Amino acid sequence: MHHFHYTNGVLHCEEVAIPEIAAAVGTPFYLYSAATLTQHFRAFDGAFADMPHQTCFAVKSCSNIAILRLFASLGGGADIVSGGELYRALAAGVDPGKIVYSGVGKSAEEIRAALAAGILMLNVESVQELGAIQAVAAELKVQAPVSFRVNPDVDPKTHAYISTGLAKNKFGIPIEEAVQVYLTAREMQNISIIGVSCHIGSQLTEVSPFVESLRKVKRFIGRLAEKGITISILDLGGGLGIRYHQETPPQPAEYAAAIKKEMQGLNCTLILEPGRVLVGNAGILVTKVLYIKAGTKKFIIVDAGMNDLARPSLYGAHHGMLLANREEAATEEADVVGPICETGDFLAREKEVPAARRGDLLAVMSAGAYGFSMSSNYNSRPRVAEVLAHGAEFHVIRARETCEQLVQGETIPEFLKAK
Repeated sequence: MHHFHYTNGVLHCEEVAIPEIAAAVGTPFYLYSAATLTQHFRAFDGAFADMPHQTCFAVKSCSNIAILRLFASLGGGADIVSGGELYRALAAGVDPGKIVYSGVGKSAEEIRAALAAGILMLNVESVQELGAIQAVAAELKVQAPVSFRVNPDVDPKTHAYISTGLAKNKFGIPIEEAVQVYLTAREMQNISIIGVSCHIGSQLTEVSPFVESLRKVKRFIGRLAEKGITISILDLGGGLGIRYHQETPPQPAEYAAAIKKEMQGLNCTLILEPGRVLVGNAGILVTKVLYIKAGTKKFIIVDAGMNDLARPSLYGAHHGMLLANREEAATEEADVVGPICETGDFLAREKEVPAARRGDLLAVMSAGAYGFSMSSNYNSRPRVAEVLAHGAEFHVIRARETCEQLVQGETIPEFLKAK
């Protein structure tokens, strides 16, 4: 369910006509629906309302502080993977006690900032990282609340690049080795063990991998109990998928029912880290058709490229498309490509897309997750604007970058300056 719809032949986001936004801010731009974001959060979080839990939005999926503030206002926390994401979450007003910090490569400076902020816990992913946390916590004279990310070696049945729970993936500690790591941590003066963490991948469209990993983690928590280690928090990560094309992912209620059934007998607060399922279908990328090139193959050339939306080039991902300035039922097979000097610069390749004309506005759907957050300045292209629709109003929540900002921080050394 989302709030993008046609009214009088023009695509709207909530009550705002998308061509009106394009005229005001230019193209390309990302557009999010506040109503859809709110609805998705409430549907997901509400599915777990009858048990102790905390929903921590995966900041990496869509990191604009306005969206983080919206989720925080609904009671949400944040799942972060960098010092920059910590800064964003705090700037957005997220309660530090609802922030969990994952990731395999936390620096000492990032660990220090997290402990100083008083976050809920650090998800530890290696023995050496544990040592680094102990050293920083001792320096600050605090107890570091930690969970260990265990790798259950479960196939999430998703794209290889977004699989994180197999033995061959870089994430977490192998579950068969993790008990000893917990025993090591128990002996450290500045480490407070509070949880177990697990995350097996992204864009999962079946419940069974979640259940399988939870069963393994549940048995693991039992083994810890036998060693006298009590776990109060179980972080199950995120990964629930959305419909991009023909996928049939479970609804939050179905997912929650399976998790709650498997959680019986565990006296733990559940941490959930949804990202894509909250924002994916709540955002679109709006781009303008610059040219049509027809021949043995048809190309629709638009002003957004792989630097703006990397998923099609990176994963071969499918994004549905609609015309925003007019309703068009006719489709044609074409490549939708951008201005980047790479053959891999495409938003759609050999897909059925709307029969577009020069000057049309094309809405690239389901682009709210890993869209802007993965964008770059490749080919020295300023990053696009981000806009949030709220009822009959829209708000620019990130201004389009300027060319001057592209070179901000760069300098020409004296020996290269003209004499």
